Amino acid sequence: MSARDLASGFGPILAVVALLALVPLFVTANTVLNFLVFTLIIALAAQGWNLLAGYGGQFSFGHAAFFGTGAYAAAILQVTLGINAYAAFVAGVGLGALVGFGIGFLSFRSGLRGSYFALVTLAFAEVFRILANAATFTGGAAGVLIPLEVSAANFQFESRAAYYWIALALVGTVLVLNRGIERARFGAQLVAVRENEAAARALGVDALAVKLKAIALSGGITAAAGCLYAQYFLYLDATIAYGPWISIEALLAPIVGGLGTVFGPLVGALALHGLSEGSKMFTGEIPGIDLVVFGVVLIVMVAFAPDGVMGLVGRARRRLAGKAATAKVPSPAAAPAREETAA
Repeated sequence: MSARDLASGFGPILAVVALLALVPLFVTANTVLNFLVFTLIIALAAQGWNLLAGYGGQFSFGHAAFFGTGAYAAAILQVTLGINAYAAFVAGVGLGALVGFGIGFLSFRSGLRGSYFALVTLAFAEVFRILANAATFTGGAAGVLIPLEVSAANFQFESRAAYYWIALALVGTVLVLNRGIERARFGAQLVAVRENEAAARALGVDALAVKLKAIALSGGITAAAGCLYAQYFLYLDATIAYGPWISIEALLAPIVGGLGTVFGPLVGALALHGLSEGSKMFTGEIPGIDLVVFGVVLIVMVAFAPDGVMGLVGRARRRLAGKAATAKVPSPAAAPAREETAA
């Protein structure tokens, strides 16, 4: 890969992350930073969903299974076993990837795809939620409370800006990972399986291995979002960890931002939560107004921009480039005139 390819592929990611990293230097209000941290956590979970569904075509309705596993693992390992918060974070990510591999193995090995696979993932998330609500080691219905011990060694910070930069670093890492996957053989195999699995198999692609790798990576990324959520809010219960809300958030952001694109989940999460918070400001905190906004935005995007915000941006950029190219080409009438003037 040439330096030009590296610059064109990863340069925009570095520019966007660097720009977003400057935000806490100018915005110090805890309300705004809290909003941004939560939005970045959603964007991280959405990036995990986008890898499996956007690139691989395997739509899931139950990414809460991975989010909740990561969140519970990070919390329980600290509270019950006294494991360091950073080690618990890494273990949570690994456990989320393992759960993803397990669900994928059971589903894909059985030949499930499409709506059947989506419903099975939803069923797994619901089973996990019921088990977490009943088990004693998860705290049951009361949930798990991570003790407040503010220290960098405990992965707890007094400033919300620190959490913001950590969340941004995780989102940036996954942006780079997804761009690398796009340009690697694995990315081409994922797209081939998404477009036509039978044809991909005929060309020698091991579809089962590709899908298992994708769902394990997806589970690990979404579990990282759950770990960060637990570490930021220091509390979770079964409804928060395995509830349908996170599955919906994780799939809405890429659909609105741009399915199967690197920036789609981040753009979608920022757009959805920005609109949600804006609507709350103008409507005076009407209960459920954010869900109404999510529904309206989803309907509008599916009806008028099925390839999301990034698709609109891409079309606008191509249109501008076309106009610029047309302006540079001399008209047939002007060319002879210039030749006569020269003569």
